[in-house]
Amino acid sequence: MTMIYINARAIIERATATGTEIVLQTRSRAHEGIKQLELPGGRIEPYESLFNALRREVREETGLDVESIQRYGPTVEIGPRASMVECFQPFAVFQTTQGPIDAMGVYFRCTARGTLLTHGDNSENIRWVSVHEVAEWVQRTPDLFSLDLAGIVYYLQHIEVVPRALNF
Repeated sequence: MTMIYINARAIIERATATGTEIVLQTRSRAHEGIKQLELPGGRIEPYESLFNALRREVREETGLDVESIQRYGPTVEIGPRASMVECFQPFAVFQTTQGPIDAMGVYFRCTARGTLLTHGDNSENIRWVSVHEVAEWVQRTPDLFSLDLAGIVYYLQHIEVVPRALNF
């Protein structure tokens, strides 16, 4: 039986005097023997809402508390019948269509408060990085986890502080 993993991933933004920054971290994937740059986030637990999973994963990995989550329309909740269902429009959705892990998930643009950890849940070198620097990285040496490389490219193409003429 094939297992599909469902993820909630955070593009945590903050405005500074020099422009927008997002949180990146180095994630240790011991089972794969590699370390890669990635966004905070991870798998949801059974029946855990994506919003709660996002908050939990961000807290575990970075020490930050999600303050606001950008939504692109109203959230509809139906229940409490046999099921509770949420419908909402996130920033972006991803699905792997090839590779070693079958996964899909949701990217949320959000803000957070608190102090970054030195080390989180399998994460280290957690830091704020300017979106201009991130745009240069992904064009020069895309050393990002492939799920997050796709999400970051999508993000960079949809924000106004980085020119839309990026070569991705």
